[in-house]
Amino acid sequence: MCGIAGILQRNGTELDPSLIGRMTSCMSHRGPDADGCLNEGGLALGHRRLSIIDLSSAANQPFTDNSGRYVMVFNGEIYNFQAVKRLIGDYDFKTNGDTEVLIAAYAKWGPDFVTHMRGMFALAIWDRQEKELFLVRDRMGVKPLYYYLDENLLVFASELRAILSTGLVKKQLDSAALLDYFSYQSFSYPNTAIRDVRQVEAGSWMKIKQGVVTEQRYWNLTAIRPNEDLAEPARVHRRIRELLLQSVERRLVSDVPVGAFLSGGIDSAAVVGLMAEAGGRPPDTYNICFEEKEYDESRYAEMVAAKFNARHHRILLKPSVFLDELVNALDAMDTPSGDGNNTYTVSRAIRQNGITVALSGVGGDELFAGYPFFEQYLRLREKSWIWKIPAGIRGLVGRTLAFGVGGKKGRMGQILNTPTCSIEHLYPIFRQILSPATIGKLTSLPGRSSGSRGGNGLIPGAGHGGFVTAVQRELTARKNELAALPLLSQVSAAEYLGYTQHTLLKDTDQMSMAVSLEVREPFFDQDLLEYVLAVPDRLKRPVYPKSLMVESLKPMLPDEIVFRKKQGFLFPWNVWIRNELRSFCEGHIRSMAQRPFIEGERLMDHWRRFLSGDATIRWPEIWLFVVLDYWLQKNHVE
Repeated sequence: MCGIAGILQRNGTELDPSLIGRMTSCMSHRGPDADGCLNEGGLALGHRRLSIIDLSSAANQPFTDNSGRYVMVFNGEIYNFQAVKRLIGDYDFKTNGDTEVLIAAYAKWGPDFVTHMRGMFALAIWDRQEKELFLVRDRMGVKPLYYYLDENLLVFASELRAILSTGLVKKQLDSAALLDYFSYQSFSYPNTAIRDVRQVEAGSWMKIKQGVVTEQRYWNLTAIRPNEDLAEPARVHRRIRELLLQSVERRLVSDVPVGAFLSGGIDSAAVVGLMAEAGGRPPDTYNICFEEKEYDESRYAEMVAAKFNARHHRILLKPSVFLDELVNALDAMDTPSGDGNNTYTVSRAIRQNGITVALSGVGGDELFAGYPFFEQYLRLREKSWIWKIPAGIRGLVGRTLAFGVGGKKGRMGQILNTPTCSIEHLYPIFRQILSPATIGKLTSLPGRSSGSRGGNGLIPGAGHGGFVTAVQRELTARKNELAALPLLSQVSAAEYLGYTQHTLLKDTDQMSMAVSLEVREPFFDQDLLEYVLAVPDRLKRPVYPKSLMVESLKPMLPDEIVFRKKQGFLFPWNVWIRNELRSFCEGHIRSMAQRPFIEGERLMDHWRRFLSGDATIRWPEIWLFVVLDYWLQKNHVE
């Protein structure tokens, strides 16, 4: 696991050699074990290394292939690199890691090499002969890759702050992209917080040669249909178990010890059980526990650890440590997010216990219909006759329900205002933090004019108060592909294209790498995901929590784990913001109220109503403004 950076002067002129060093220095947390830079002509490549596979210095980067033609920087892990190595055959390997396998595979197969790879990765390969730069990102977007591109220059990196450190890119906020941030608490592809910086699309690559940019999607989440028999439940259960075990086995490949997060929930328990089966030795498990019973799940984690003979580690924290670490967590944010604080604190506690690689159960809810809105979507589709009522009548009822309300009643009003009950219309409402009405009241963001720079033009019938987010545009573009999936898999696919990719995975990466911890997520395995997305609803619809996975793993998971009430990190942030964090938050709310895209008086009134206990204003609605202002100040963004 590492951090990568690069600069390509497209006219071939010499680069300031200090720039690439500046980029890698500000990502030292991503790779404290080694750093390297290459400068030649108009190209510079940089790398920070966290040593996981082949710990020798021979595997340091930038890495050059045997012929000297290709140079690569790589962030991530390739779990099946040994199998790919055998396929390559005719190459004299000098190292024992995945880095050399990647560059040898590219030399043999070109861009098609990526079809052989199973893992998480973002990488850049420079072809010295063709003067061509190749960038690629893994299928699910587990590893980030940002870039700035103009007619003369390409700058790319694993983190936004590395790009900004060069001084080559204006630190200007992309106010059009803020619509997604306020709606879903993060910035969605292709946008970032910075006006001229973009994200490489997950499952895609791009080439830059002689001023020509070529982009191609090599994997399409919503278009894949495995050619397997999915009619017989017993066969489906067996296959899911095989794929889950394969996914965990892949993620145990390492030259350093691999641990596991163990909360005591279904997903982390499944991962630990499969580790015990795959690894042939007791796994090391880590549980964050609390003296306060309302937050503590440690007895369930201990039950799981005992069942699988794990070497269990209890890490006792006070809830107040999440407050104590708040500024560190905010400083660790490479890109603003409303949902990363807990991930930082947990990652830091585990890293301080000496572990550098940990498996996580994150992603189980998305794949096995673990969230309430999976069932809600099915019920709405069962009532599709409602959308046959004349739009005027339905809209009148919807506007009445939505008026001045941001909670469940308000969301139902938005749902009734949509033209259909298809996933592209309903998912954005399920996942929103701030409603369109609230965004319209508290901000003056562009959103209704077509052709705005952020692409937030009006899509008729988008059902978002005239505003159209990047998530909505993506789902609308894929609506035919989505409609061909089973209904529950439509929600899963929307989750992967929305919250999962842009918030969950992004936060996991930026907050774990901030403390030099590599997190691996078995539920995001390509082969597992492709198979489960094709499973029909009659087998996947939960009879009890995530019953498809539990039935597939029987008798692995204890009933006490499967049927207990889900808890999670439900800390009293609403109380903290009104008390311990009140001064901190108020300072940033006042600062935010002065910004040109904010309706200042209305934001201050929103804050005062929250402080007074107005139940219609949830704490995340306040926190989004606080986090954004902190990030803008820290990074000196206009």
